[in-house]
Amino acid sequence: MPVPSRPRRVAPGTGARAILRCVALGLGIALAGCGPGQTSTARPPSGSSANPIVGSATPAGSPSSSGTPSPSGSGSPTASAGTPGSLEPGSFDPATVAISLAPFVEGLAAPLAIVNAGDGSDRLFVAEQGGRIRIVRSRSLVSQPFLDIADRITTGGERGLLGIAFHPGFPADPRLFVDYTDLNGDTQVSSFDVDPTKPDRIDPTTERKLLFVKQPYANHNGGALLFDPDGFLLVSLGDGGNGGDPQGNGQSLATLLGKILRIDVDHAPVGRPYAIPADNPFASATDGQRPEIWLTGLRNPWRMSMDRATGDLWIGDVGQDRWEEIDVQRATDPGGTNFGWNRMEGNHCYLPRTDCQDALLTLPVTDYGHDQGCTVIGGAVYRGADQPALRGGYVFADYCSGRFWAIDPAVGGHRAPVVVGESGVNPSAFGEDEAGELYVADIGGGRILKVTATAR
Repeated sequence: MPVPSRPRRVAPGTGARAILRCVALGLGIALAGCGPGQTSTARPPSGSSANPIVGSATPAGSPSSSGTPSPSGSGSPTASAGTPGSLEPGSFDPATVAISLAPFVEGLAAPLAIVNAGDGSDRLFVAEQGGRIRIVRSRSLVSQPFLDIADRITTGGERGLLGIAFHPGFPADPRLFVDYTDLNGDTQVSSFDVDPTKPDRIDPTTERKLLFVKQPYANHNGGALLFDPDGFLLVSLGDGGNGGDPQGNGQSLATLLGKILRIDVDHAPVGRPYAIPADNPFASATDGQRPEIWLTGLRNPWRMSMDRATGDLWIGDVGQDRWEEIDVQRATDPGGTNFGWNRMEGNHCYLPRTDCQDALLTLPVTDYGHDQGCTVIGGAVYRGADQPALRGGYVFADYCSGRFWAIDPAVGGHRAPVVVGESGVNPSAFGEDEAGELYVADIGGGRILKVTATAR
């Protein structure tokens, strides 16, 4: 991993993880507390972890919300949990599960995203930070890149090729959507066309630029892409960077920064790259509010996923100095949810604020303190068949500590996460294959690992 720019109070890890405190990681994650200019272009060293693969999980005790003291002066917010009243506890009990990571494929360079095409080919597609998308077929890495746009990307630190998503109608609709930082470091969302006669290669000249967002700083770029059940493209954007959201972007509806956007890429009016869904919360706003906004109050929504069974949107939002959080937007809830940043950090007031007790703010479903890690990696609800012990559970991780947690996604309100595994890897993303099996990208080792689970 890149050398740290300043120390953080994080539980000790193994190997190189012990020095990871406040560093840009060489990927698109804004670490807690990182301020302007705290990035690095150093290449991750090979074998940076003493325990590169988790052979069998060694579950630790469940962290308690009282185990990490609340920040001095933080209140006890009365904000809504943002969960439909009809939700009932599910059958998944995270205390009965232990996960392991099994080798799947190696030879990648800084993998940041894993997706499938939904076309029956059973291929996985992996975005590398430097600008290439690689194909994994039958547990082997295809030598030729699926797409190579390294010549139009700024990479290193928190920049690069950050997100990819296939159109839900693929391959009938041949478009692949990507999120990257351009040569000036600004966010560009584009689409590329896959030639059906050459399904393993995209012509980079087919790029159509859809959305451009000016970035005021080098960090907090977000970059996750996915389609919701209505076929609209969701785009995650961080608050613009620096530290503490100095521009107030998280709570401003006049900017796209600090948001998750929702756009219609199938019915664009003449002369426009996309349309605004009619049910977007600010679709008809006339006072400067941006109609693309779907969700607000986010610091750096690094990875997000859609539960294929319920349509719920799960978001890992990287914290500032003390707390990392997981947010959820239920499929039954309308848009416009405000997750609180920078009035809130996790389930707590963001110091020095004391005005966070507001019923209009939606609290995370779980969070953890910086005695447990320092950069949350949003995961997914497991809906596959190979790991019955994990079925129906939401799994996520921390980059710095390599710790994995799980919660029951059907339970409403806030709850403490349960540790289900301790790894020696630096996870940067989760991804699903067509069958719903779950994978983890290890950026330091340049590998994809498969999540396996046993009962405990």
